[in-house]
Amino acid sequence: MRAFRRLNTFLRPYRTWAILAPLCMVLEVAMDVLQPRLIQSIIDQGIGRHDQALVVHTGLAMLGVALMGILGGVLCTVFAVWVSEGYAADLRRALFAKVQTLSFANLDTLETGALITRLTNDVTQVQNLVMAMLRFMVRVPLLLVGSLTMAVVTSPKLATLFLPLTPLVAVTLALIIRKSYPLYGLVQARLDALNTVLQENLAGVRVVKAFARADHEGQRFGRANEDLVITNITVARIGAATMPLMMLFLNLGVVSVLWLGGYWSVHHGLEVGRIVAFVNYMVQTLMSLMIVSMLIMMLSRSEASAKRLNEVFDSVPRVTPPEAPEAPEALRGRLAFENVSFAYDGEENRPALSDLSFVVDPGETVAVLGATGSGKSSLVGLAPRFYDVTAGRVTLDGVDVRRIDPDLLRRAVVVALQETILFSGTVRDNIRYGRPDATDAEVEEAARAAEADGFIRGLAEGYDTVVGQRGVNLSGGQKQRIAIARALLVRPALLIMDDSTSAVDVRTEGRIRQNLAATAGGQSRLIVAQRVSSAMGADRVIVLDEGRLVAQGSHAELLRTSSIYREIFESQMEPGVHADASA
Repeated sequence: MRAFRRLNTFLRPYRTWAILAPLCMVLEVAMDVLQPRLIQSIIDQGIGRHDQALVVHTGLAMLGVALMGILGGVLCTVFAVWVSEGYAADLRRALFAKVQTLSFANLDTLETGALITRLTNDVTQVQNLVMAMLRFMVRVPLLLVGSLTMAVVTSPKLATLFLPLTPLVAVTLALIIRKSYPLYGLVQARLDALNTVLQENLAGVRVVKAFARADHEGQRFGRANEDLVITNITVARIGAATMPLMMLFLNLGVVSVLWLGGYWSVHHGLEVGRIVAFVNYMVQTLMSLMIVSMLIMMLSRSEASAKRLNEVFDSVPRVTPPEAPEAPEALRGRLAFENVSFAYDGEENRPALSDLSFVVDPGETVAVLGATGSGKSSLVGLAPRFYDVTAGRVTLDGVDVRRIDPDLLRRAVVVALQETILFSGTVRDNIRYGRPDATDAEVEEAARAAEADGFIRGLAEGYDTVVGQRGVNLSGGQKQRIAIARALLVRPALLIMDDSTSAVDVRTEGRIRQNLAATAGGQSRLIVAQRVSSAMGADRVIVLDEGRLVAQGSHAELLRTSSIYREIFESQMEPGVHADASA
C-alpha cells in the first residue's frame, strides 16, 4: 500500500464527497441486511398463520426498505464518480506537469510510449480502484459482518456450516492473488512496448512507406500485440477461475443449508422462513467474500500502476533550477564556452564534447561546422541548458547558465531546431507560440524575415490556415521557415539555428541569410550547419571534429588553414570549383 500514499493526497480536495459516498452505502447495506428478516416474517408469521394483513404490511415495508436501499446506492455511486473523476483529472494534470519539469536527459530514458501509458491506462487503473473502494470499502465489511451476525442470530446451528466454508474460501483467494499479482506489472510493461511501437509507426509512417517496410513493422507490432494478448489471457484465466470457484463454494453452502435445514425442519420443527432467511444471509456473506476477492485483484493491478506513476513523480530532473537564481536586467547575448566537456550519461561514458572553448560576442554571427557526430547538436543543447555540462561552464554575459532563472534563460536564448515541431492550430498560432501577445503585424514581419510570408499568403486561409497533425499539410522547408519565424518573433538576445534550413533550397536559404543580416541589430547568432553555404556569411566559423574544436576563423581563412574545412567545402561544391575560388 506504500505506492498509494503519495497518490492519496489527490483525494484531499474531494474528502467531503469521499465521506458521503460510504455513508450512503451504509444505508444501502442496512436495508439489504433487513430484507431477509422481513422475508422470514412473511413466511413464518404471515403465510404460516394465514395472516394476510401481516403479509401485505410486511410486503409494503420491504418495498420501502428496497427504495431506501436504492436511494443510498445511487447517491453513493454519484459521489464516488465525482471523487474518482476529479481524482483522475488532478492526477493526470500533476503527472503532465511533472513531465514538463523533466530535463532532456530524463526524457532520453523515459520512452514516449511508456509515458503515454502511464498518463492514460495506469491512471485509469488507479481511478477504478478509487471508485471501487468508495462503493465497497464500507459495503463489503458491513455486509460481511452484518450478514454473518444475522445468520448466527437466525440459526446458531446452521451457522456452524461457516466453519469449514470460510477457511476454504480464504485459502483459495490467497492462492489466486499470489498467482496473479506479479502478472499485472507485466501486463503494463507489455502495454508500454505496444504503445512504443505504435507511437514510432504513427510518427514515422512516411519512412515506413518510403522504404516499403510495412510488413516488417506489421510483424513488430504483431509480436508486441501477441505478447500483450498472451499475458492478458494468462491473467484472465486466473481471474476466470475465481468466479466459478466462489460460485461452487456458494452452492455447496446453499445445498448444505437446505439439506441440514430440511432435516431439522422435519424432525425438530425448524421454521421454513428461518431457513430461507439463513440462505439469504449465507449468500450475502459469501458474495461479500467474492467482492473482497475482486477488490484484492483490482488492488494488485492498481498497485502495479501506482508504482509506475510514482516512478514518474520520483524522477529527479537532471537539470534543476538554481536555489537563488540570478535575473540580469538586460542580457546582451555574449555566449562563452569555457573548457566545456559533456557526456550524455555522465562522466563514465565517451564524451560528446571535450575541452571546448569559444565566444560569441553580442551582435556577432558564428557558424559551427563539422561532420556528423562531431558534437554540433550536443553544443546546441548546452547553451539554453537543456543539458548540464560534465566539466567546465557555459556563460551568458559572464553568468553561468546554471545560475540563471531557466525561464529567463530560455527567453534570452531561443533555438530553431532542425526537427520542426508544429502544434495543432493555425499558422499564426504556431508563429506566435513563443510570444502569445505578439501583434499580427509582428507575426507577419517575422514571417517575412524567414521567407515564409509568401507561401503562407498562398494558403487557403493565409495565416489562419489550420496546420494539420505535425504540419502534414506543409512541406519540410515550409515547416522550417515557420519555425524560424517563431524563433525570430521572440527577439532573443541569442538566436541558435540548429541546421534549421536543411530542408530549404539554397536560393531561399540565401535570402533568409540576407534578411537575418538586415535585422540582426545587436542580436548574437549561433548557426549550426551541415552545408558550407550556411556558414560562409558568418563573421566566424568554428570547425568541430569528434567533439573538439579543431579550427576557427573566417571562411577565407579556414580555406587556407584548415584541411578539414577545405575537405568539407570541396565535397559540397560543384565539380571544377576549387577551394581557392572566391566565396
